[in-house]
Amino acid sequence: MTTEHATTPINPWAVAQQQFDLAAERLGLDDGMRAVLREPRREFTVHFPVHMDDGSVRVFTGYRVQHNLGRGPAKGGIRYHQDVSIDEVKALAMWMTWKCAVVGIPYGGGKGGVIVDPKQLSMRELESLTRRFFTEIEVLVGPEKDIPAPDVNTNSQIMAWMMDTYSMHAGYTVPGVVTGKPISLGGSEGRNEATARCTVYCIVEAARHLGIELPKSRVAVQGFGNAGSIAATLIEDEGATVVAVSDSTGGIANPDGLEISKVIKWKKEHGTVQGFPGATDISNAEVLEVDCDILIPAALENQITERNAGNIKARLIAEAANGPTTPEADRILWKNSKFMIPDILCNAGGVTVSYFEWVQDLNRDHWSEEVVNAKLKEIMTKAFRETLAIARREQCDMRTAAYLLAVRRVADAMAMRGLYP
Repeated sequence: MTTEHATTPINPWAVAQQQFDLAAERLGLDDGMRAVLREPRREFTVHFPVHMDDGSVRVFTGYRVQHNLGRGPAKGGIRYHQDVSIDEVKALAMWMTWKCAVVGIPYGGGKGGVIVDPKQLSMRELESLTRRFFTEIEVLVGPEKDIPAPDVNTNSQIMAWMMDTYSMHAGYTVPGVVTGKPISLGGSEGRNEATARCTVYCIVEAARHLGIELPKSRVAVQGFGNAGSIAATLIEDEGATVVAVSDSTGGIANPDGLEISKVIKWKKEHGTVQGFPGATDISNAEVLEVDCDILIPAALENQITERNAGNIKARLIAEAANGPTTPEADRILWKNSKFMIPDILCNAGGVTVSYFEWVQDLNRDHWSEEVVNAKLKEIMTKAFRETLAIARREQCDMRTAAYLLAVRRVADAMAMRGLYP
């Protein structure tokens, strides 16, 4: 109960605006530009009915937000979660704008969500909800306008239903309307691993900068879903020892290291990482504070706050999740000489490979996984180095540097385009 009450007051939209304000101030943006970039361009709320299996009709609420379209069509995932709120979706849309700008891909930021616990729905109900929701937001989406993707509790099957819904209305197949699709429907190789792979590319660069030897380093991963479990596997491949992981049920720790493939197998069989042989059960919060060199928060927002930031022992923090650290926590970590790879840089691999998928779809082309990973590595390494150069020049933390880079790029595009009419 206490934790729940303690985390409730943190509003992700207030956090996102606060992060933007800091960058706008440093960049000296004029008031007009600040006013434009501080708010989303469009917020769309829909209430839509779905036939349930028991014959009843339930009305669900969903959102699609487009934050900025200055550099290209809106891009961003759709999440299904019982705690989705308009403020969360607005924050995530704004973060997508900066994320696309940091890595230099020609998109603006968007995000969507439906208030639902998908675990309570049958497959048929899930498909009906997906198709109806996509029909409702269809006025906004399109391969040149707004391209959704998977997010929390959505996957390639849900993207396939969305693409099919749009295509049925268009009268022909439009693979480029969503990304994160199955390979057989125009999905990209390497998309599933992209967020985690990019996180590890960034960690490798940061470790080189900090003089951390990866084969001697110990890593903790909070969140053991798609991003977290793959990041744990890839960092293990780099020679690091993973000493703690957690999922929504809790965490496990072993100072001598966990064998990730066995933990993944255990979670598949038992539905939780807890109880893993040879490891100690710990709480999700404790995973953040274990003795390690590298911490990968790969769960939900607002995990590192002013309450626990001072207890973090890791020297390097790599945000595989969106918004896991609050601005107050950022200040504490910076004061304690912690090196943070911010979400808008660290987990931009997902949207970068989504961009590759979109390009392949528009060209009716298909690239090999080697090509995808090589292009991803090139883009991520460049973005990391550009951000690091700004951090060193401005004597600031990496989040501020990433924001300075991203906000400047978006502001320049907006200024160049001017105001219509």
